[in-house]
Amino acid sequence: MQAPEGRTGMKLRFLTSTPLNFAQGSGTFAGIATLAAALRGLGAKVELLAPGVRLPVYTLTRLVFNEQLRHRPPEGCDVVVGFDMDGYRIAGRRGPLHIASIKGVIADELRFERGLTRLTMRVQAACERAHVRQADAVFTTSHYAARRLQQLYGITAVDAVIPEPIDLARWRERFARNPAAPDPRKFTVLSVCRFYPRKRLDVLLEAAARLRDEVRRLEVRIVGGGPQWPRLRRIWRRLRLEDTVVWLGDLSENELAREYQRADVFCLPSVQEGFGIVFLEAMAAGKPVIAARAAAVPEVVPHGVLVEPDNVAALAEGLGRLYADSQLREKVAEEGVQWVQRFDAPKVARRFLQEVETRLRSGT
Repeated sequence: MQAPEGRTGMKLRFLTSTPLNFAQGSGTFAGIATLAAALRGLGAKVELLAPGVRLPVYTLTRLVFNEQLRHRPPEGCDVVVGFDMDGYRIAGRRGPLHIASIKGVIADELRFERGLTRLTMRVQAACERAHVRQADAVFTTSHYAARRLQQLYGITAVDAVIPEPIDLARWRERFARNPAAPDPRKFTVLSVCRFYPRKRLDVLLEAAARLRDEVRRLEVRIVGGGPQWPRLRRIWRRLRLEDTVVWLGDLSENELAREYQRADVFCLPSVQEGFGIVFLEAMAAGKPVIAARAAAVPEVVPHGVLVEPDNVAALAEGLGRLYADSQLREKVAEEGVQWVQRFDAPKVARRFLQEVETRLRSGT
């Protein structure tokens, strides 16, 4: 296995069956798209392979896509990067360096699912396990994810921990093109996620119900959608939060930029995050973050207001503290603005290329 001549000559093939849009692909797509663009900016060549046809069942789409990869010649690239389970059918074959890049440990995520979703995720987890055990190298986005890969898939080590990137220049441009500011008559809490059980939006709704008398101008704005929507809507109605919580659905990037800017704080009480790109976006917007002290969150938001997971009272108390203390909001926000610089896409892409080049030179 020979290394290409210098960084600008490197050719990478990205494999992903994650939906190629922000609404369905969420943080995984954002991370892949941002990394690919940053690598191209450094002179690397990146080819993205994704399913040509989407089947009604996501797991089936992933399985068919990976089966089709077996019949695609590996020539034409120096490195194959398979994200999550994608690439498991070709990992271990002779050919280009094969990296399993794990953004979300599926076996860790499925703990919070039930029924058919849990069953199909078990199939995906088995594929992901095969991928990391057969790949030439394993990369992931946090030390938490690295530990879970070792615990759940039985690998001895993860080769590199490289965080998710955020294109700060692009976000600053979006903010400038779509100006907005918090409404001084309200205290606005923003949350952005796909509606999965592990995101714990139900905990945020319960905390909002506790706070609405104390914070009479409280407004919680929630961006996203997903399988938990019917359940969350029932909770919203039961708690009579119609005048407090606003469901915004899936937004464009420009609309999302406005929502970040109009918020006073960002809140996501998720109990399972392999990383959490939305935290970077909130920090880039200069917003203080409140979240659960769980999974990779303390690595991504070490300066944030972190509360006990699954604790409605603790989340309500933390939000109340941020509401009452404008100096605390400013302090946490400023620390976030400084901290997020280390995740800027060109910096992360350089680290990624350095790790890849090291393995190409060593022939592993």
